[in-house]
Amino acid sequence: MTESLDGRAALVTGSTGGMGVGIARALAAAGASVMLNGFGDAASIETLRAGMAEELGVDVAYHGADMADPAQVAELVAATERRFGALDILCNNAGIQHVAITEEFPVERWDALIAVLLSAPFHAIRAALPGMKARGWGRIINTASASGLKGAVRKAAYVAAKHGVIGLTKVVALETAECGITCNAICPGWMLTGMSGPQIEVIAQTEGVSIEAASRILLAGQPTKKFITGEEIGALAAYLCSDAARQVTGTALSIDGGVSAG
Repeated sequence: MTESLDGRAALVTGSTGGMGVGIARALAAAGASVMLNGFGDAASIETLRAGMAEELGVDVAYHGADMADPAQVAELVAATERRFGALDILCNNAGIQHVAITEEFPVERWDALIAVLLSAPFHAIRAALPGMKARGWGRIINTASASGLKGAVRKAAYVAAKHGVIGLTKVVALETAECGITCNAICPGWMLTGMSGPQIEVIAQTEGVSIEAASRILLAGQPTKKFITGEEIGALAAYLCSDAARQVTGTALSIDGGVSAG
């Protein structure tokens, strides 16, 4: 049973594809107004926005802020507050990826990943907290990763950023513990997204196997041998926004097919 989020307003960064769509749809299905954000073809984004609004009967808007730019992040939060009158739910989900061994990792890619994966959540939270505190209610959900809980080769920036996101989550949770605000991190395992697709292709090329076989290789370390879905991530996010989860704060919740059990 999904608890109603009628009257709440949500911002989901990185929500024009992948798990961000799953989160946005779950919150909208529960009654929240939703601000979408992300890059992509303008017509496709408008189709997504309009379709979600019509299907779920809520106000759905879109803002194309670049999450690597702190000023644009702050404006995205302000635009959400102007559109809906408040920002109650902040989901920091925007992501990018680059893989290389540490000594060959391009400095500009390190800077870009840290900007989007770690600095952007900080800037968004910083901008959103005053309004949440004034209203005495807020939900902050940061997308971390199984890589936020363990290491992974060729992913220095991604792993460092996701570990940092979990640390940021804990700090914000402690600082807002008496304010009616919760802050949690979701740590997904492998999903079929725009970031995992290229990695599957690299495996296929390197091993000389099909995409299907490369997917099985990728999933070898995920005990269920199944990809996590956006709908599953969205359901967890909706729960974290509910009153039932009001005592769940400062946690890093694994949804990884058993990866973290090993």
